[in-house]
Amino acid sequence: MRQVEFEQLVAEALDALPAEIQSYMENIVVTLADWPSRAELESVGRGSPYELLGLYQGVPLTQRGRAYNMTLPDRIVIYRGPIEALARHPDSIRYHIQRTVAHEIGHHFGITDEELRALGY
Repeated sequence: MRQVEFEQLVAEALDALPAEIQSYMENIVVTLADWPSRAELESVGRGSPYELLGLYQGVPLTQRGRAYNMTLPDRIVIYRGPIEALARHPDSIRYHIQRTVAHEIGHHFGITDEELRALGY
């Protein structure tokens, strides 16, 4: 899939989020990368770049207090390489992007991996 098509699918996944969810997304940026770095893999205890489709880095909304100000934005990275390796058909790529975006945004809201798995993400 071309880079621009992948970017469009990520934008569509973000736009499809309910307005209420979007209204609470504060101080966060979503970026794309081809593959996770070694440091990113190690930060979440993964060994293979194929195991990490997205990554949330920041302070979840549930942990922000009064001292949270003048802070760089949280970051969500969506990794193109692992998603395309997992899902070769465009509809499958779209599905995994939507699921990954929802999963990482869940972390922004303070939801743990275990809770997200229980919810199907």
